[in-house]
Amino acid sequence: MTISYNWLCDYLPVKIEPQRLSKILTSIGLEVEHLETYESVKGGLKGLVIGEVLECSPHPNADKLKVTTVNTGSGEPLTIVCGASNVAAGQKVIVALPGTTIYPIKGEPLTLKIAKIRGVESHGMICAGDEIGLGESHDGIIVLPVEAKTGTPAATWFKSFLYDDHLIEIGLTPNHMDAMSHWGVARDVCAWLSHHENKEYRPKGPSLNAFKVENNSLPVAVSIGNTRSCGRYSGLTIKGITIRESPQWMKDKLKVIGIRSINNIVDITNFVLHELGQPLHAFDLEAIKGAKIIVKNLPEGTPFVTLDEKTRKLSADDLVICNAEEPMALAGVFGGLHSGIKDSTRNIFLESAWFNPTDIRKTSFRHGLRTDAATHFEKGMDISGTVNALKRAALLIKELAGGEIASDIVDVYPDPANKIQVILKHHYLKKLSGKNYHPDAVKNILLSLGFEIVKEGIDAIHVAVPWHKPDISLPADLVEEIMRIDGLDNIAIPASITISPSVENDASQASWKSAAAHYLVGQGFNEILTNSITNSAYYSEKELGSAVKMINNLTAELNILRPSLLETGLESVGFNLNRKSSQLRFFEFGKTYSTTGVGEYLEEDHLCLYLTGAWQDDSWKGKGKDIDFYYVKGLCERIFPLLGLNAPDWEQLEHPKLHTGLAIIADGQTLLEIGPVKTDLLKRFDCKQEVFFADFHWSSLLALATKNRIEFKELPRQLPVHRDLAMIVDQALPFEKVERTIRGVKLDKLQEVKLFDIFESEKLGKGKKSLAVSFTFLDEEKTLTDKEIDAMVNRIMGALEKEVQAEIRQ
Repeated sequence: MTISYNWLCDYLPVKIEPQRLSKILTSIGLEVEHLETYESVKGGLKGLVIGEVLECSPHPNADKLKVTTVNTGSGEPLTIVCGASNVAAGQKVIVALPGTTIYPIKGEPLTLKIAKIRGVESHGMICAGDEIGLGESHDGIIVLPVEAKTGTPAATWFKSFLYDDHLIEIGLTPNHMDAMSHWGVARDVCAWLSHHENKEYRPKGPSLNAFKVENNSLPVAVSIGNTRSCGRYSGLTIKGITIRESPQWMKDKLKVIGIRSINNIVDITNFVLHELGQPLHAFDLEAIKGAKIIVKNLPEGTPFVTLDEKTRKLSADDLVICNAEEPMALAGVFGGLHSGIKDSTRNIFLESAWFNPTDIRKTSFRHGLRTDAATHFEKGMDISGTVNALKRAALLIKELAGGEIASDIVDVYPDPANKIQVILKHHYLKKLSGKNYHPDAVKNILLSLGFEIVKEGIDAIHVAVPWHKPDISLPADLVEEIMRIDGLDNIAIPASITISPSVENDASQASWKSAAAHYLVGQGFNEILTNSITNSAYYSEKELGSAVKMINNLTAELNILRPSLLETGLESVGFNLNRKSSQLRFFEFGKTYSTTGVGEYLEEDHLCLYLTGAWQDDSWKGKGKDIDFYYVKGLCERIFPLLGLNAPDWEQLEHPKLHTGLAIIADGQTLLEIGPVKTDLLKRFDCKQEVFFADFHWSSLLALATKNRIEFKELPRQLPVHRDLAMIVDQALPFEKVERTIRGVKLDKLQEVKLFDIFESEKLGKGKKSLAVSFTFLDEEKTLTDKEIDAMVNRIMGALEKEVQAEIRQ
């Protein structure tokens, strides 16, 4: 939530410096995430002065430039080169002197220096509006009225346009709806001041004493058809208004917190919303047919055109504000196209209501309408404040738009509820907070926050909860209020703490994850963490059939839990590639999600690698090397020994998102899939170079690793023996089948099989290739003889000739 410092100070009884105020807000649970200086015109026009153009002549070396002599009110006149077509002698202009920093509407700030422009020395700049932040126009320089005094600072002349403030960004937690307004924040600050300075402070609220009903010439009847969804509805009529621009002070306050000025009536409703926290809505009285307001639900599928000119099909659960004939607004969410304020509007009906938070939230998400009003209503409103907000807005409208109040306040409150009452025992407060609070301090804190003392005893205090704190219903809630106003830092840290140590059932899973992460970091990888909530448009209909869909998604683009990590990872890859980072090695531990029906959900852990670009740069030793399939395969194979697993057997992979790839499958479970990402998918994420993807099914890998038993043995005393073998095979035969055939001979003394050469030539025969394979043999008990080695090699050759029709080269 955004707060204006100047606006907040309007309600504080004492002035507090922004930095101190920031610390106070954070200490009371309204954490200040960002504090910055706000300037309506960046730089505040510092260093700019009003000058008079004494002479203006064409530039000797440039057709479109002019050389001017400008009096700036001090010292000798300055020579300034100007490119504006409208510059002329006798004009009063704005001049930026050398050393001045200007802040254009577009582009970076610029500090001016004395410079030669086409051979003529220029001592400053005559400014256009967009060059100094005073508007968007670049048609020419700003020409001031003749009465502008030469040498006057531009900030003095334009002081009505300049507004300085401090912007306070508060990370508001959902339970603090009472602080969703400037007056609500001021109330909490005053509570802190009262407690810590032992002096009573009260926030200064706007005066409503001037409110009065001038006549009852335009009454509007109100009825509530759904009292569960609409607990209170207040309204009044104002006639004879004039729609115009808001005054500058209101525009400034709204602009600071990010609200664009529209007209005086709409701005007033926005102003009161952020002042008091109560959403309001203004209807054009002509649109209220039959002079009736009916709050009700309409049949499923009823069409309704909203202010954004879109026709929406209403749900039977949507609460709607209707006139005698048709709907006019989605209650608490968005207005209708034909009932809103227009330039021709002269009479209005002003609405101030309490709507059920759950219903408003569902309607807002259902139609994708996340408005300020909905955000306030869905957190729970102060049901007692509707009439006061109505009076405040009515007085502002009379002040800024004219008119007269032309009806009594209609206030339909069908089922007034009693305030929630809570009993807080002092020993419970001590037990939960860890601090002894004096009963008087407890009482004063609660009173300053708006609580009403029902009964006070030696052992407990009995309070009624104010309407602006709908989240409070338990003694623990009161403890939280007391602790935050007193200050969490004021609770002493005990000398000793008694805890029960946690017992970790299987530490090996965390150590395996750590080992894999450390290995990858050592290979030049960076770890990324992408959002588990992603865009359903990334996935196929088949994937979406088992995807977990979000019911309360915050945006239309983030609406499912990801069924695959590839797409969310490619978002990061594409983002970095488009910012000139062309060599990327990312890894991510994350989850995928799927469902087989309501209540049946599956989460699976994954380790995914994303690689693109070069893995070795150019150097004096030779050219660099790009990441290729074999580099990725080798990296992935090294993960398995880290988990205590043997080197895997690879299988061909057909994957809808990858080009020709490989997979490792054990006991019917996929452990790993690797391959280059298909081009059409890369284009979707704006990746303009090849990207390799590896997906470890981490849950399955850990299950396999847990079953595996690691055994230790001493290093062999004997030396290994190496033999090479060359063979001619079909060109299409993958080496994986050759290796599987060799392993199938089951020689316990065969330690390693390695392919070290592939040779292709027409001399070998059409469709043929030569493979050169190295074998490593070892007997740990004794030295192998040539006879034993030859026997094993012969068995291998026989198997190759039989199984893969290999022709052994002599």
